[in-house]
Amino acid sequence: MYPTRILRSALPQLGDEKPNITGFSMKKFLANTKKPRYDPWERNEAWRYTGRFSRFNRYRNTLPGFGTAVVAFTAYCVYEQLFMKKDEHHHGEEHH
Repeated sequence: MYPTRILRSALPQLGDEKPNITGFSMKKFLANTKKPRYDPWERNEAWRYTGRFSRFNRYRNTLPGFGTAVVAFTAYCVYEQLFMKKDEHHHGEEHH
């Protein structure tokens, strides 16, 4: 007997799901691959996400002088705009 005839005969028994000749069910597979009920390594890996190794602490010192540099650059830009006058009278004229 051909495998297609076996599959067609099994179709009404399995409902809407198409039968697989290998017996593999994707619905059962997805149901069993979700988060396990008990993780034996959970206690051993808990240190990775707490204390010194939390997400905030891991990225806190990535750019150590960036905050100081932003403040200094902003202060310089404000100083330049307020106190340094540009010579606007000779704009566009050539000097000989």
